[in-house]
Amino acid sequence: MFLSWQPLDHAEYRASSWFPGLAGVRALAALAVVFFHYGGPVVDRLQGWIAVQLFFVLSGFLITTLALREEERVGRISLRNFYLRRVFRIMPVYFLLLGLTALAVTVAGAYHSSRLADAMPFYLVFGNELVDYNTPYPTSWSLGVEEKFYLGWPALLVLTSVAKTGKTALRLMIGCGLVAVVLGVLPLAPSHQWASLSVHYGSLVVGCLLALALHHPRGFAVFRPLTSPAGALLVAVGFCVLQVSVKPLGQQFGGHWQFVVPVYAAGSALLLVAVVGRGPVRRVLSSRPLTYVGDRSYALYLSQTGAAGVTGLLLPTGLGKAVATSAVALLFACVLRRWVELPAIAFGRRLAGKGERAPAAVRQGPARGK
Repeated sequence: MFLSWQPLDHAEYRASSWFPGLAGVRALAALAVVFFHYGGPVVDRLQGWIAVQLFFVLSGFLITTLALREEERVGRISLRNFYLRRVFRIMPVYFLLLGLTALAVTVAGAYHSSRLADAMPFYLVFGNELVDYNTPYPTSWSLGVEEKFYLGWPALLVLTSVAKTGKTALRLMIGCGLVAVVLGVLPLAPSHQWASLSVHYGSLVVGCLLALALHHPRGFAVFRPLTSPAGALLVAVGFCVLQVSVKPLGQQFGGHWQFVVPVYAAGSALLLVAVVGRGPVRRVLSSRPLTYVGDRSYALYLSQTGAAGVTGLLLPTGLGKAVATSAVALLFACVLRRWVELPAIAFGRRLAGKGERAPAAVRQGPARGK
């Protein structure tokens, strides 16, 4: 019993095949976004919109951890297998929901008036974040950010894998350089769209940096105190304070949300450390209800607009609509997971030649955010 209250060992962390508490993080992030969109003033203080950044940090952490463990296990990182897993994890649900959305607005006679026709060329090539107007598929913007990130970061990991020594240091330097670029252009964000978009890539890189640090013994030693039950609980409380402080922080930055994102991304990274550690934080976030929602959070996130169209027939904006929309979106997500997600993931694994159980990054799913 005494040992269970000690911080996590690095060997124990490296031996973990998956992190169940992260499913709970995804569940809460997805629900926070839904409640922000449809909960009305009653949930305004929670600022659920920024939970998309938690998705980004989590996505960067998981894909990097998966790649590093593959490199350690087989001696290399396979871009082919990575992209096969991503394609069959993300695209089937994404394109199915896009098609159903297009069908619904076409039947309603609003395909052009809803501006979905204008956005469709962007949506077909994952340029979602470049669409600067409302459409019936608005939350998909985060997929555009992630897909572009997936083209670059894994390739950087492969390129740096040829280094005989100091691979972790080199990768950390590259990641820190990318974050520095984001921070450098941040003052331009309020008036330049490209600068605002770069902030999201910064959150993804923060997750990657965390994975690199935890993979190395010295880096893990820095964060190890936060993996104890007491340290994890302190981080979780601090993150809750940060969540409700988003609006005041934004006001301190002159109302520019972009300046709050790096602070929130750093807090999200510390939360992930707490979640992979021991204690009540991990137990709560790996509980069956949160894990159930977390495993379906990708489809839930993307289908929330369609679900709101259903609940909007009976409920106005407010807490009741947010609850009902979450329930309907979860119902959609359950159907999609059973008949689309799981078969597609299994097919992608077969193509990648993976016979073992799905690794953590596949089971938890991408960010998505949004």
